[in-house]
Amino acid sequence: MEPIVWTDKLLLDYEPMDTVHRDFIAVLAAAQAADDANLEKAWVEVIDHTRTHFDREDDWMRHSGFASADSHILQHRVVLNVLREGLALARSGQYGAVREMASELAAWFGKHAQTQDAALALHMRRQAEYPERRPRPGGTERPLARHRASSSG
Repeated sequence: MEPIVWTDKLLLDYEPMDTVHRDFIAVLAAAQAADDANLEKAWVEVIDHTRTHFDREDDWMRHSGFASADSHILQHRVVLNVLREGLALARSGQYGAVREMASELAAWFGKHAQTQDAALALHMRRQAEYPERRPRPGGTERPLARHRASSSG
């Protein structure tokens, strides 16, 4: 099993996301390197970090009107459920299964970051560049969309 390592291929040019991704890599690498006596504790750290990581991204998606939010958030939920199953395996001494899960998580993360997270990062950069595109509090109508609708009539 090759340990996960940070690579610039994972950079998404959205620093808040790049930072949390670097942290994820470090936490997962520590779990991959943990001996059997420390694997359960390391896996708990993976779960805790990943839950916080996903909650942050989920909030960005919900509050910014990200079009693919539902499928992205669902994928986060599925991964967290699998990680919790891994904790049960670690607690029952099935360390090999947890190590295999860590390897699969590393492979999944690279693909997820370069596809779904890349789209979210682009969306978030655009939100920063064009604040008029942000959803308004209390509704999803955007001032720019309302302006276009009123000028097309």
